[in-house]
Amino acid sequence: MLDQPIVDIRNLRVEFQTKDGEVVGVEDVSFSINPGETVCIVGESGSGKSVSSLSLMRLVEFGGGKIAGGRLIFDRKDDTETDLAKTPQNLMRTIRGNEIGMIFQEPMTALNPVFTVGRQLTEGLRVHSGMSRKDAEARALDLLREVRIPEPEARLKQYPHELSGGMRQRVVIAMAMACRPRLLIADEPTTALDVTIQAEILALMDRLKRETGTAVMFITHDMAVVAQMADRVVVMFRGNKVEEGTVEEIFENPQHDYTKALLSAVPKLGEMNGKDLPEPMRLLGVDGQDVRPIPGTTEPLLKVRNLTTRFPVKGGFFRRTVAQVHAVEDVSFTINKGRTLSLVGESGCGKSTAGRSLLRLVEPQSGTIDLAGLDVMGLSHRDLRRARLDMQMVFQDPFASLNPQMQLADQVAEPMWNFGTYKGAELNKRVEMLFDRVELPRTFLRRFPHELSGGQRQRVAIARALALNPKLIVADESVSALDVSVQAQVLNLMMELQAELGLSYLFISHDMAVVERVSHDVGVMYLGRIVEMGPRRAVFEDPRHPYTQALMKAVPIADPRRRKTEKDLNFKPIPSPIHPLDYEPATSEYEEVSKGHFVLTTESGY
Repeated sequence: MLDQPIVDIRNLRVEFQTKDGEVVGVEDVSFSINPGETVCIVGESGSGKSVSSLSLMRLVEFGGGKIAGGRLIFDRKDDTETDLAKTPQNLMRTIRGNEIGMIFQEPMTALNPVFTVGRQLTEGLRVHSGMSRKDAEARALDLLREVRIPEPEARLKQYPHELSGGMRQRVVIAMAMACRPRLLIADEPTTALDVTIQAEILALMDRLKRETGTAVMFITHDMAVVAQMADRVVVMFRGNKVEEGTVEEIFENPQHDYTKALLSAVPKLGEMNGKDLPEPMRLLGVDGQDVRPIPGTTEPLLKVRNLTTRFPVKGGFFRRTVAQVHAVEDVSFTINKGRTLSLVGESGCGKSTAGRSLLRLVEPQSGTIDLAGLDVMGLSHRDLRRARLDMQMVFQDPFASLNPQMQLADQVAEPMWNFGTYKGAELNKRVEMLFDRVELPRTFLRRFPHELSGGQRQRVAIARALALNPKLIVADESVSALDVSVQAQVLNLMMELQAELGLSYLFISHDMAVVERVSHDVGVMYLGRIVEMGPRRAVFEDPRHPYTQALMKAVPIADPRRRKTEKDLNFKPIPSPIHPLDYEPATSEYEEVSKGHFVLTTESGY
C-alpha cells in the first residue's frame, strides 16, 4: 500500500445559511484515505457524513452550503495534487465521474427520470472516456451484468421508474464504477438493497477495489456493513469526528460514549434465538425502558387470499400488451390484531407490490382482501378513501413521498384536515405530539423536506402515517434509511405503539436482523410467491426452503471477525418474472413442516 493518500481532508468546515441563521454542517474534520483502502464514515443522520462527501465533490455548494475552512487534497490520475476546496467548477466537472465516482443515497433522485438507463450509463463513458456509442453501450451492458441485474439488454431501454428500488440502486453503482475512478464515494449505497444483493454488491465493490486500487469512502449507518467492509472507521457526531481507528478497535474496544451507544443500538442476527415474541431493544443511556415482549392477539385483522397482481408489458408499434410481469402470484396470509407480519425477499420479488396492493395503490388482478370484515377489493373509490383511515403506508423513499413545497407541520396535519378528525388548536397540539413521538424537535415544524437528512425525513413520514390512528400500517422499508441509533428508537417506538394502541404491521424489509427483532410472523418472498411462511422463530431457526437458507447465509453480521467471503454466496441468477399472456402459473401449494410453518412445494424456480 502506498504511503501517499489519495485524499487527505484537513480541518474541513462547512456552513449552511437557513432562515433561522447560520448552521454548521461540519465543524472541524480531518482524515485521509489511502489507495485500495476502505474508510467507513459512521454516525447518525445530521452528523455531517454526507456533507463531508458532498464537499469532496464540491456539490455542497449547490445545496446552499459553503466550504468555510480547511483543505481537501486530492491526488489526481496524473499524480498532481489538487486542493478540491479551491478548484474551479469547470475542472471539477472533469474530476467528477472520471476520477471521483459517487453513489448517492436515494437512487430515484440520482437518476434522470426522462432518460433511459442505457443513455444515463453511456453518457459518462462518452464524455470522460471518449468512447463511441457502440463501445459505450457494450461497456454499459457489462456494467449491468457486473452488478447482477437480470435481463440487462432489456433494462438499458427502460426508464428509472420501471425498475424496483434495489435495481435503481444497482444502476447508480454501475454508473459510479463506469470510468474506474481513483476514489469512490459510496453514500449509503446498500440502503435500498436486500441482503442477497447487498452481499454481492459489497463483494463486488471489494473485488473492484482490490483489482483497481480504488480508494473507497463508504458512508453508512449499517454497522454490519461496516464490519464487513471497513479497514478503518471514522465516527462522526454533530459535525465533529469523535473517534477513529481500525475496524477491530472500534468494534471491540470503543472509547467514546457515542460509539458505545451506537454499537448497543445495532440489532444482531441471532439475538432473538429462543424467544417467540418480539421485544423492544435495550438502549444505552435510556432510562425507564419497557422491554416486555409484545404478545398481540389471536383475532384476525387482515385476511388476504390468493392475491395476484400483474403489470402489462407494452410493445410493438401500437403499444399493445405483449406480456405480463407476474409481480405478486397467488399470495395468502393473515395478520392478527396487534401483531407484525414481515415480508422479506430480494428487490423485485414483489413484497412492495404486495403491500401497495392491500391499499389498492396498485390494482390487483384477483384475490380477496378482508380488513376487519370489510371487503377492500369490492369498495368504490369513495368508500376506499374512507377505508384508508384504517390503513396507512410508510413508503421506502421519504423524499419522494413528502411534498417539497409544504412545511413539515402541514404535511403531518394534512391527513387530519382531509378527514376532519382534528381541528384548530387540537390539530396543532396533535402535530406537536406526533413530532415528539418520533423524536423530532419542534423547531422542525416550520422546515421543508430538503432541509432534513434522509433519516429525519423518514421520521416525518412515520409521524404522518400515525396521524389518523390507523389499525394497520404497511411499513415499506420504513427504517432502511435510518441510522442505527434512530432506527432502534423508531423500531422501539413502533413496538411501543403496537403494545399501546394494538396496531398491526405489515413490515416489508430486507434487513433480517431488524425483521428478527420486530416480527411475530415472517413470509419469505421469491419471484412473486411466498416460499416460506410461519412464526418468526421457526423460519429463522429452522429455515427449510433453499432460498430462505441462502438468504440467511448472506446476512452480514456486526462483527469484523465474521466477514462473509464471495465463497459464502452461492446465488443463482434471478429468473425473469415476465411471462407471455397465455402463461398459466401453477397454484401455490404448501407443506406444513411444523405448527404454522409452511414451505412452498410448487416449483418456484429456485
